[in-house]
Amino acid sequence: MDRAKFKIPQISVFIENKKGRFYSVTRVLKEAGVNIRAMSLADTMDFGILRFVVDKPKEAYDALVDANFIVKKNDVMAIAIKDECGGLSELLKTISDLDLNVEYMYTFVNAMENKAVMLFRFEDIDKAIESLHKEGVELLTEQFFKEI
Repeated sequence: MDRAKFKIPQISVFIENKKGRFYSVTRVLKEAGVNIRAMSLADTMDFGILRFVVDKPKEAYDALVDANFIVKKNDVMAIAIKDECGGLSELLKTISDLDLNVEYMYTFVNAMENKAVMLFRFEDIDKAIESLHKEGVELLTEQFFKEI
């Protein structure tokens, strides 16, 4: 199995917790022709971490660096689960049984009919891909985010 095809590039941007900074990031992406597919924003009193998956990760990264944002690129996994009561609980039980450590996750619904898409950052993404694939968990590829 080619684990690399299940690694989804994620862009993280560190932004000051000030009016207009979130907009500034989205403006840069718009000007670069980049479409955001999934996003999470976590904040503290002084700064926020904006994490997102986009249709053109290289273009997003380059545009944000050129605009002097502090940017990091890493990989997450995208997992499709049943969009029904208990769907997430079932997946998290499998993750727990496999002794995988989730660093964080975020989600979006209606990307697939009757399924929710969960984005996970694991402590050991290669182990997570291998283990979850063996368990029959539906892993999505980067191509999915280009086509939706």
